[in-house]
Amino acid sequence: MELEQLRQLDMIARCGTMQAASERLHLSQSALSRSVRRLEDDLGQKLFDRTRNSMRLNAMGRLALEHARTILAEEQRLYDDFAAIAKRARTLRVASVAPAPTWRLSAMALERDPTAIIEPDLVSEDEARTRLLNGTCDLAITAGPIDLPTTSSYVLLKEDLYANVPKGHVLYNRKSLTFSELDGHTFLVYGGIGHWHQVHERMLPYAQFVAQSDRTVFLQQMRTSDLLTFTTNAPENTSAHESRKPIPITDPEAHVTFWLSTRADASEQVKALLESVGQETGEA
Repeated sequence: MELEQLRQLDMIARCGTMQAASERLHLSQSALSRSVRRLEDDLGQKLFDRTRNSMRLNAMGRLALEHARTILAEEQRLYDDFAAIAKRARTLRVASVAPAPTWRLSAMALERDPTAIIEPDLVSEDEARTRLLNGTCDLAITAGPIDLPTTSSYVLLKEDLYANVPKGHVLYNRKSLTFSELDGHTFLVYGGIGHWHQVHERMLPYAQFVAQSDRTVFLQQMRTSDLLTFTTNAPENTSAHESRKPIPITDPEAHVTFWLSTRADASEQVKALLESVGQETGEA
């Protein structure tokens, strides 16, 4: 008995006729018929009631089909379990305080290994540090190094915040701005910005924020809205648009260095990625 014969039996039951099953299986009808007869010989029982124009599963055939489907389901579970283990081996869990450094990390990881999978989770600074230390993530991206004897950290990305000013706005011709000059205005903002959201709330206490959680919708609204927005100089940032001008914000809080950290007991895959980050940025 072969698994392929069990798959054929299942297909015949699903299709209802030998001809339809043979077409689905890309077999000739005679080849499929011979395979079914070999299965019957192996089991020592006829599985079909045959007439000149039809064949139908009998009681033994229905029993065989029940067991065949159980065996095929277990086969699929075996493949699924192995695939899950293989995926987990390629998956790097990343707790990050901002989206842009995860974009950068993903690009670097895929450059090293096209099969790598980055699984980012946007969290607070404290949560990122906690997850790294308790082992529920492989890498942490924070706005400062995690400087402990059991961890290693490298600079991943330096990001600067800009006011994204629409044409015709009173601030459009400015060469630079401060948070105090921006405070009190109304901003269209994307909700999934992590670290920068905290900066906005702290540095712009009198500003109004219209938040959009869907990035695609946010980018569409940004193209038509006359509200101020923010952007950064992260290479992967897609919020630039010809109808707006990015104007640098000069306050120290508008400039952040994101660090990538992992534990001393991390896998060789994780350590290799961290070291490649250090080699590229040249900062530890």
